[in-house]
Amino acid sequence: MGKKTVGVKKRLAKFLKQNRRAPVWITLKTKRRVFGSPKRRNWRVTKLKV
Repeated sequence: MGKKTVGVKKRLAKFLKQNRRAPVWITLKTKRRVFGSPKRRNWRVTKLKV
């Protein structure tokens, strides 16, 4: 990470925050219809254009 610019680090941090599961209260509220987040990403499958 030492060679990356500040802008790239900020974008990577944003993608890291997006890669979380949906909160539990949303799962309970929708009676398990919404389980995962639509922006979930696997690091092996989808590459980022940062």
